[in-house]
Amino acid sequence: MPLKRFIIFLLGITVNSLVFAQMRSGSFNSMSGMGGRMSGTATAGDSLQKRDKNADSITIFYKLYNNNEIKQNDSSINDFYKRFPLPYTYYNLGNTGTASNSYLFSPVWKAGFDAGFHQYEIYNYTLAATPFYQTTRPYTELVYLLGGKGEQLVELKHTQNKKQQLNFSFDYRFSNSPGNVKNQQANFSNMRITAHFQSKRKRYESFWVMLNNKTASSENGGLVNAARLDSLALNNPYELETRLGVSSAAFRNPFNTNISTGSIYQDNTLVWKQTYDIGQKDSVVKDTVTTYLFYPRLRFQNEIKYQQQSFLFQDASPHAYNYTTYFNYPNSIVDNTKFKDQWNILSNEFSLISYPQKNNSNQFLQVGAGLSNQTGSFLTRKDWSAQDSYGFGAYKNKTKNQVWDIDLYGQLYLVGYHAGDYITKASLTSLLNKKGNYVQFAFNNVNRTPSTNAMGITDFPIIGLNNIKKENHLQLMAATGNIKKAWKASFTYQLINNYQYYSTGYTAAVYQGTIHYINAQLANQFKLSTHWNWYNEVHLQLVDAASPLRVPTILTRQRIAFEGVFYKNLNMSTGLEFIYHTNYKANFYMPFTGQFYQQNEYTLSNRPMVNAFYHMTIKRLKAYIRVENLNTLLPTNNTLGNHYNFTAKNYPGTGIWVRVGIWWHFIN
Repeated sequence: MPLKRFIIFLLGITVNSLVFAQMRSGSFNSMSGMGGRMSGTATAGDSLQKRDKNADSITIFYKLYNNNEIKQNDSSINDFYKRFPLPYTYYNLGNTGTASNSYLFSPVWKAGFDAGFHQYEIYNYTLAATPFYQTTRPYTELVYLLGGKGEQLVELKHTQNKKQQLNFSFDYRFSNSPGNVKNQQANFSNMRITAHFQSKRKRYESFWVMLNNKTASSENGGLVNAARLDSLALNNPYELETRLGVSSAAFRNPFNTNISTGSIYQDNTLVWKQTYDIGQKDSVVKDTVTTYLFYPRLRFQNEIKYQQQSFLFQDASPHAYNYTTYFNYPNSIVDNTKFKDQWNILSNEFSLISYPQKNNSNQFLQVGAGLSNQTGSFLTRKDWSAQDSYGFGAYKNKTKNQVWDIDLYGQLYLVGYHAGDYITKASLTSLLNKKGNYVQFAFNNVNRTPSTNAMGITDFPIIGLNNIKKENHLQLMAATGNIKKAWKASFTYQLINNYQYYSTGYTAAVYQGTIHYINAQLANQFKLSTHWNWYNEVHLQLVDAASPLRVPTILTRQRIAFEGVFYKNLNMSTGLEFIYHTNYKANFYMPFTGQFYQQNEYTLSNRPMVNAFYHMTIKRLKAYIRVENLNTLLPTNNTLGNHYNFTAKNYPGTGIWVRVGIWWHFIN
């Protein structure tokens, strides 16, 4: 039987190689990260085989792609942003689903191919955050969130085991938000399907992942006259004209997902990974049930990944006056504007993983190599393609007493368009005592070729770089905290050379100097009394004033909450939330290229955002009631009116915004 499994493994590699070769002519490395095992212990396997079908209980856990840590479903309710697609450290252009950017400096930590369109990625399902479950009973979760102006968010999650060897899961999420001003309709949909199979003797494993992400967002270019916001006759921002879109055709419909003037991005990924192990087998017999164990010593691993990305901007009714007046559009002829890039990326990797200790799968050494093929097609220029070959290696050692955790990873592009690109990562974590105190040190260094759109390999009206100067980021990080008390303090230093950015909405540029960037973070909880808690989060950013980086010096979130369990099964958290950033020269946004770009003429100055919340859970039901942006009720010009916060010039946020959400899970 083991020989048959190994033959299947070899046939799979052959098929993958043939498919890859055909494409050229025309790491999540394990269930539990690089080298970990999904099988768990004999106890976990036994519970799956002998569960009581009538019991109203469940044992469920999961491991993320390329991560060895066993995780449980998060049952906390005090932080709404753990469940909302957009974290508080990000801002959008006034509406959920519109282009988004981070208040914190977050460069591209990736070597090799990058298309360069990142403004909607925060809404996507990603491979790194893909879970693989083990569950004793089928588990389903339903989510429905209703917000202001017809905003809706719907989510569905289901996972179950078909016998012990096979688990599959399905996730779907859809958001639609008509917006607070004209021509701001935005929606996104995500789908994720996974399956994990492990042979009965645990030698062979196979993983399948399918990700489908689509974002569709109207681009209104901002308000023509944002100064009128505080003097509206009907106190409704929908009265104001926008710089793009046909105002007479604008309407607010929560079920309408059509985009006539705006961006439509799609990102689809298919992954198939399989492993075959050589090692020592064992078994445990308990209550006449045999649980098979296996201790891998050498693993053969193959992974093939196919990704299709599509980036589209279209304007069915362009106005030449608006284009030239507000956006300095470089083309004098404006007629049915449409730009589209489509990329197909196929990669195939093979690696060997060695386990020095038979009973510690958290210690391993991995070496491997891969091939990658990228093909781009466009509306107005010739197709473009490139190939790369690369090598990679990893070492991990998490001691059995959980005190030390060492992670090392390196990847180097050897031949091809991205030759010379590399990424190195090193991390050391030590648990200092039984109280949960720990320290962590990390080093990252990335050398990368600028994105293809910045190089001018795009259908979009971007003036590309004249030559290739690889961007280099070096990062040093130190952190300390306490796992049990959930506090953390960290200090990060970055040194950046040849930083690639956009100097205008159409022009890619490289900063010739060296940029020094410092980020210090603190997150902790103060217990004010039995039921009152103060949650403190502060981010401090320091950067060279002459550099093109534009970030707020301080970003903070403060929460004062009354919390506790009441009436035996009512878990409640209610209070106020304050989010504030200091004044800074926020980037402008160019809808025609989908890029946030540097500017020096406008300073973003906002009041603290104030949100009132009531979060609660009763058994399997979680509910969230939030009244956001209470700060807009503060008097403006000695009258009680709306004083909107802005996220970029001419892009206002919302006024009073009510959100009501329900998270409900079922055990079948």
